[in-house]
Amino acid sequence: MSEFLAELVGTAILILFGAGVCANVNLRGSYAKDGGWMVIALGWGLAVVMGVYAVGSITGAHLNPAVSIGLAVDGAFPWSKVPMYILAQMLGAMLGALITWLHFMPHFKAETDPGTKLGVFSTGPAYPNYMANFTSEIIGTTILVMGLLFIGANKFTEGLNPLIVGALIIAIGVSLGGTTGYAINPARDLGPRLAHTILPIPGKGPSNWAYAIVPVLGPIAGGMLGATLYHLLFKGEIEMIGWLSILVTVLTLILGFIMNKTILKGKEAKLM
Repeated sequence: MSEFLAELVGTAILILFGAGVCANVNLRGSYAKDGGWMVIALGWGLAVVMGVYAVGSITGAHLNPAVSIGLAVDGAFPWSKVPMYILAQMLGAMLGALITWLHFMPHFKAETDPGTKLGVFSTGPAYPNYMANFTSEIIGTTILVMGLLFIGANKFTEGLNPLIVGALIIAIGVSLGGTTGYAINPARDLGPRLAHTILPIPGKGPSNWAYAIVPVLGPIAGGMLGATLYHLLFKGEIEMIGWLSILVTVLTLILGFIMNKTILKGKEAKLM
């Protein structure tokens, strides 16, 4: 299997199980309806485990543009492969969302709330505030990338890495996920959001593209920052790409401030 196909398949598995658990606990008529946040967090953690076990021996199972970019910032992954990985991840995410829709098709038809249908595919904020929402995604993805680098630095985790990575995802979801739904992965949100836009889902509403920049740019900035902090703390140095990562993070937060003023016009944005 090629690296491109492996990342595509691994990301499709991730989204099938991840979006699947969101559909399972939220859509009308599902036996698992109202399963709650813990079920969702566990489902996403196991989704990562399955995706990593499936293709980890081929690509390292990034399954996430923020991870690919973060590892490139750290110097552990060649920049030349980043565009290919991201394209594969995006296509895999859309494929996983498509399969999820096919599996739950009668439930999408029975569900009357457009927001619930969108929530199967993509994330949204508990409180709309671009600066706060960017901050949440940056923190969550910083922890994710630093955690992956921590795990990779410990030889005793070999063979158990997918399980430990899954535990990390569960920890982020349980502890930090309630603010934005913890996308922490641009492909995880953008790919299914595109699928939601394209697919003929009965009674669907808009795909909330006004928010879509947050789960894309926030995780990218967080992935870069996580790799930079790891490099600084454990290798005692910061390179030019590290300073660029800090600049990207600062500019992302400034953008959030500006978007609060121009899009939210200071209403929900007053929460921060």
